[in-house]
Amino acid sequence: MDETTVYERVGGDEFFRQLVEAFYDRVERDEILRPMYPEDLTESKRTLELFLVQYWGGPRTYLDERGHPRLRMRHAPFRITKRARDAWLMAMTGALEEVAGSLDEEVLEEFREYFSMAATSLRNV
Repeated sequence: MDETTVYERVGGDEFFRQLVEAFYDRVERDEILRPMYPEDLTESKRTLELFLVQYWGGPRTYLDERGHPRLRMRHAPFRITKRARDAWLMAMTGALEEVAGSLDEEVLEEFREYFSMAATSLRNV
């Protein structure tokens, strides 16, 4: 049985740093998503990167600094419609495709499935 984490398979922190940068490049240009974020995206980027690193098997810095992710609670203040969910998913999957490089299709599909599930679970309208 292969015990290698997705975090290790994608090359660690650098992959997630690139993914988050590519994602927020899209957020900044999106009329639906941009109003949901603070003007300065620095902390949002850092938080998302830490979360993704931890979720995919890397260091647990997110947990140490912020506690349990509680994604639904943390996203409850935002009106997340189907349209917002779709915009978020398009931004994230676009970012994934941009930074994927030579990642194998199995890993890419794991990411796609997770992002789709997570985006759908956070809809609240």
